Amino acid sequence: MKEKLKTLLLGKIWRLLQWLKKNLLAVKYRTIGRPFVPGETSKAHSRRVREGFFDNYCKGNGLDIGFGSDLITKDAKGYDFEHGNAQYLKGVNDNSYDFVYSSHTIEHLPDPYEGVKNWFRVVKPGGYLIIYLPHRDLYEKKKTLPSRFNPNHYHFFLVDRDEEPDTIGIIPLIERTLNDFDIVYVMECSEGHTITDPEIHSDGEFSIEVVIRKIDNSKFSS
Repeated sequence: MKEKLKTLLLGKIWRLLQWLKKNLLAVKYRTIGRPFVPGETSKAHSRRVREGFFDNYCKGNGLDIGFGSDLITKDAKGYDFEHGNAQYLKGVNDNSYDFVYSSHTIEHLPDPYEGVKNWFRVVKPGGYLIIYLPHRDLYEKKKTLPSRFNPNHYHFFLVDRDEEPDTIGIIPLIERTLNDFDIVYVMECSEGHTITDPEIHSDGEFSIEVVIRKIDNSKFSS
């Protein structure tokens, strides 16, 4: 019993310290900004240039959710924990961005369905929601939580199917959550991926990329 209480107490202390750290960082980032740290978005940049990704899907006013200082375009607005909760985007108006992008953030949301609903909510009709997320079999290389490489992952993801207890299919999630949308494409991204050892962090891209267009129903009204 004493050991159990000790474990519970240590867990509460750890969560409190994490909360304090996060809030201190939020104050710092709001005051002086974030130092640039290249992440998964930078890793995919050259491939996206070759594919015409930016010309096709990242024009106009953009929001980058969970950007971590690695913005999808230099003019996009970054939104991270110092701005609010990425699951809800409170204070962000409906239909306010031409494109909304998020890289490796959805797996950190307790409720990814609520997150995707709100991300899509702030996209203008005719605009795009772009989700870039870790592929379970390329990144986690296991089927159940916890993640070997990030203890803050709530879920694993595949492209087209759910697998209990911890894996969500991104296409089924979108289809269960959104209305008035077209999935432009979904693809597995593995450029430069060579490490298959489950005990070693993957290199290269190890992600799923999804582009969703918000249908502009005004074009069909009389």
